[in-house]
Amino acid sequence: MGIQDELKEIKELVKRQEEGKEKKFKYPFGKKVGKAQRKKNFITVLKLNENGSCEFVKRQIKDQVFWEEGIPRLAAAGYVMQDRGNPLVILPSWSVEPFSPVDNFKQSLINGSNSRGYQVLLANMEGEAIKNKPSVGWLKWVGILGLLGIVIYAIMTGGGI
Repeated sequence: MGIQDELKEIKELVKRQEEGKEKKFKYPFGKKVGKAQRKKNFITVLKLNENGSCEFVKRQIKDQVFWEEGIPRLAAAGYVMQDRGNPLVILPSWSVEPFSPVDNFKQSLINGSNSRGYQVLLANMEGEAIKNKPSVGWLKWVGILGLLGIVIYAIMTGGGI
């Protein structure tokens, strides 16, 4: 194998590794809230429009309310999420109330659409599968006793088996 062949293989490996990497989500330029703005109660608002498009904007919270399109919107603690240190509110444009992860979680429990129950059930089933392995402890002891018997027999008879 020549050097050129090795270089081709290395290039192919690097290409495969680059294809496998997932790109991290980045906020659009100027839409991420900095430390100074966080102290002044600024948040990033992800506004979902009726036509399926979305846009990011910065808004300031005053008295647990921020204004969007001339309409006051709630920004209580249950609505503000922290995404890598950046306060974020998801706001459907057709609703006065932003998306609440807490309320949505409770609703999914009521509806039965929550995946958390399935995760617990799956973990329990995997635990049962591990516990139900056939026990071979008695077989090990039979083998040890058999070897011990052979050794004792060899010592008693002088080693002439």
